Amino acid sequence: MEILERAYAKLNISLDTPYLHRDGLQEWDMFMVPIDLADYVTIKTTQEHHDIHVDSTSGVLPLNEKNLAYQAAALMREQAQQSDGVDIYIDKRIPVAAGLGGGSSDAAAVMRGLNKLWSMHLSEAQLAKLGLSIDADVPFCIYSRPARVTGRGEVVEPIQNKLPSLWVVVAKPAVSVSTPKILKQIDYDQLQHGDMAALMAALELGDMSQVYAEMFNVLEPVTATRYPEITNLKIKMQKFGADAVQMSGTGPTVFAITNKQSRAKRIYNAVRGFVQETFIAHIVQ
Repeated sequence: MEILERAYAKLNISLDTPYLHRDGLQEWDMFMVPIDLADYVTIKTTQEHHDIHVDSTSGVLPLNEKNLAYQAAALMREQAQQSDGVDIYIDKRIPVAAGLGGGSSDAAAVMRGLNKLWSMHLSEAQLAKLGLSIDADVPFCIYSRPARVTGRGEVVEPIQNKLPSLWVVVAKPAVSVSTPKILKQIDYDQLQHGDMAALMAALELGDMSQVYAEMFNVLEPVTATRYPEITNLKIKMQKFGADAVQMSGTGPTVFAITNKQSRAKRIYNAVRGFVQETFIAHIVQ
């Protein structure tokens, strides 16, 4: 049996880490959205062999147990008590090591696909709880809807009201950022925390200008200090008319938001000349 799942990239409209747990994991408080920049993940179960195979159009992804999609298949097979082999093919379109959650989204796609193929009937909440053991972004990627995410990443609360139709220009500079390395460099005494309550209140009211004013990513100064390309990219996007500009995740990807297609194209054209991996996308709801 075979199924195709779309694995959406994610953006952090806000990202805070209030404190560190005793086990060394971060507490998160984030507002996240999926965008229609996506990988396409084909999952096939077979009795011809009993292994997990991963293949990809990307030349840089690991294809063994280090791959999060591989880990997701192993986890689901254990949960389902299945012995079938699993073949995974990833048509990779989300930039790698970009702060866009590509690996986590691929893992979530595999979990959703195997949940259907093996008729496991696990809810989104159950899948999210399982997915946390793979990566903190997997629970959000299971839902792939605009949501506030708290705890270690396992508490996902999709928002009730829809966002307006928005364009996003996503650009990944030609550097790769290691999330574990950035997280180890956080100095919690120096973090400038944003106001999540104010941002969520603005979202509730549909006041996007206030949402833009309240957007923040506490990790941006940590990463941008080491990669000045991030600040330079933000300045250029703001110059060409973005309503809001921010780094996503641990970076280095920067995204611009606007409600006008013409402005999105202008930002895209301004950036595409010096950042090869630049895309125009929409928020998925």
